[in-house]
Amino acid sequence: MVAQGKVGLGRQGESLASEALCRDGYAVIDRNWHCPYGEVDLVAKRDEHLYFVEVRTRRTTAAPTPEQSLTQRKAARMEMVARAYLGTHATEGDLTWHLSFIAVAMDRAGRLRRITFYPDLQGQPEDLLLHP
Repeated sequence: MVAQGKVGLGRQGESLASEALCRDGYAVIDRNWHCPYGEVDLVAKRDEHLYFVEVRTRRTTAAPTPEQSLTQRKAARMEMVARAYLGTHATEGDLTWHLSFIAVAMDRAGRLRRITFYPDLQGQPEDLLLHP
């Protein structure tokens, strides 16, 4: 099924990203959490790590790519949202938290091409799903 419009495409990407994280051993504990500073698409946990995930979905022919669409301003806002989340949610023990990013690429027909997870914004990616 092809998502209609920008919002539909984004929601479809978030659902695909959530499913991919779960298959890879992460527990998605929150979706689309809002605060005065903004929104986090997904909050995931694995072991003693908490991941605040921005999901960007693009059709492969669209520019910019999902990776190019994440700005410094958005990264700064992500940190403010993560800190607000941590301030309002009880966490078990001493969790290490990360600002994370998932790039979802689809073709023009709406078929999934790849899901790439960046556990840390400046770190190395992990392919959660890659279709040649």
